Amino acid sequence: MPFVNEPGVEHWGHYQFPNFDRLLDGRIALTFHINRDNACAYGLPAPEPNRGITSDEGRSWEIVRADAPVAGLLLPNGDRLRVGTPDMIPPALREGSYALPPVCATGVASYGNQPFNCYRHADLPPELQGVPCARMVAGSTVWVKERARLDSPDLMRRTKDDGFIPVVWLGNVHLTADNTLLVVAYHDRIEGLGADSNYVHCGCYRSVDQGKSWQLQSRILYRPDATADPLAAKRDGFTEPVSVILPDGEIVAILRTTDGNGNGPLYLIRSTDGSYVWSPPKVIRENGALPKLLRLGNGVLVLCTGRPGADLSFSVDGRGETWSERYLLVPIEGPGDQDDSCGNNSIIALDDHSFLVSYSWFKKPTGDGQTRKAILVRRVEVTV
Repeated sequence: MPFVNEPGVEHWGHYQFPNFDRLLDGRIALTFHINRDNACAYGLPAPEPNRGITSDEGRSWEIVRADAPVAGLLLPNGDRLRVGTPDMIPPALREGSYALPPVCATGVASYGNQPFNCYRHADLPPELQGVPCARMVAGSTVWVKERARLDSPDLMRRTKDDGFIPVVWLGNVHLTADNTLLVVAYHDRIEGLGADSNYVHCGCYRSVDQGKSWQLQSRILYRPDATADPLAAKRDGFTEPVSVILPDGEIVAILRTTDGNGNGPLYLIRSTDGSYVWSPPKVIRENGALPKLLRLGNGVLVLCTGRPGADLSFSVDGRGETWSERYLLVPIEGPGDQDDSCGNNSIIALDDHSFLVSYSWFKKPTGDGQTRKAILVRRVEVTV
């Protein structure tokens, strides 16, 4: 099923970045971006319908504006929590809009070579601290926005895109066996690490109060494989983590390193003690952007990523030790890594052995011999 843009719309960010969620009534929503890929667009409404809704597992879709909140995560106390979803990101303002503490570090971003300033998270004004979220308390039908406390010593937040300060939380939240919440997330740089403060690192956070506050459990420092990646020292660091929890409690996470320097490897790490200690990062492929990871009920792990193109691979061992070849979702025709697709995809399980995958294709043929940017959806069945 394609969602196709108007002829001539070629701007980066428009008809890109699809994301699946469930609505409260169980239907599947696919929300996509129709705006600039820039911090100044965070939290802004889409200028046109930007969501498809299906009640028949993707066979047909209704196109609407993304006005209705998604279902979020059902908590043990009956509350529902939305955290890290695009609609939770508040509009970003420039540095001059706030009373800010002193700059504690500076740098240059790999994309666009833009200079940035870093500020100590704990010293920022309240509207720039914490984790943006929303809660629907048990028995209610109303979502109330919250700002969860983030206890992360020495964390810094930085400016982006010509001086904007976004408040972003990237990482998928899990409800663990002991009814606490856990997420592998990345924010930015860490103060006081010497040369390591120049890189982006990830962290594992846990909440024991239903998502009202998050405490740092462990840091996942940027430790690249310089043999596999000659540009390792120039990279931004570990970004865009995604994770799953296996039935035995082991946590498997995949981290991106692709940045403005070009393609970088995807790394896999794992923790067998509840996220206190992590294995050394292991390269599992030489490229990838915004990896998405799904564990099906039949035990198979599904990895969806891209750049160039968009693709799927599978770990039949169910632990991410070995991975299949890549199955391409779009033809790779252009010479550039972002010529055919943004590579930012989404996957959602339908049952124990099937899922939907959504991805962008910048060159979908039309009946008049032209091409347009489009968002597509496929159903995939996995048998073992």
